Amino acid sequence: MVFLCCWLLLTPSAVVAGASRCHGTTADGSLDYGVRLPRSGPNFSSYSDLAWLAGRTYVHSEVRAIVLAAYQALRHSQPGKVYVLGETGWKHGGRFRPHKTHQNGLSVDFMTPVVDANGQSVPLPTSVFNRFGYAIEFDADSRALGLTIDYAALGAHLVALDRAAQARGHGLWRVIFDPQLQAGLLQTEYGPYIQRHITLSKRRAWVRHDEHYHVDFAIPCPTGAGR
Repeated sequence: MVFLCCWLLLTPSAVVAGASRCHGTTADGSLDYGVRLPRSGPNFSSYSDLAWLAGRTYVHSEVRAIVLAAYQALRHSQPGKVYVLGETGWKHGGRFRPHKTHQNGLSVDFMTPVVDANGQSVPLPTSVFNRFGYAIEFDADSRALGLTIDYAALGAHLVALDRAAQARGHGLWRVIFDPQLQAGLLQTEYGPYIQRHITLSKRRAWVRHDEHYHVDFAIPCPTGAGR
């Protein structure tokens, strides 16, 4: 019995049950004990059942807790709004094609919230025919496929993520969203908070990031900066 207790204490998988460990950076890293995000919830869904089953929605356990807490908060602050989760990473991290990052469990893509012609919040259409939503292109008026970006819902989500992260002793390292569309986001009631507390990318990334916004969480990694 004594031997068993000592073994449990010393075995890495038993050190902190259910807790993930990230290594390296988002661009060159790995993940231990990754956890999968739910396929759906009361106000959100995954961008693809197929990709979910393929294991493309794993994250660090702290990231999962933050993401779900934010969605829970949005159920009350944004009733009737629906959100779509995008890609995250593999269970053990590492190279995650076609992304340049998403390697250590701290990166999450969120599909851009939209409203239809009647102003109703609807999920961004995602299928194999539009690369699961990633091939959608919004114009200068924030429109695509008869849909319009819901900047208020987007802003509320970023604020909810930041507050949920802070509540767990973490934060958001950066948010990548098309700089040409950021004015619409900052003009919402959430703009002042975002400008004070959240770092938005100022340079256009290698892909546009209009149909989705990429969030990197600031969570310590034992063998790397966690970014």
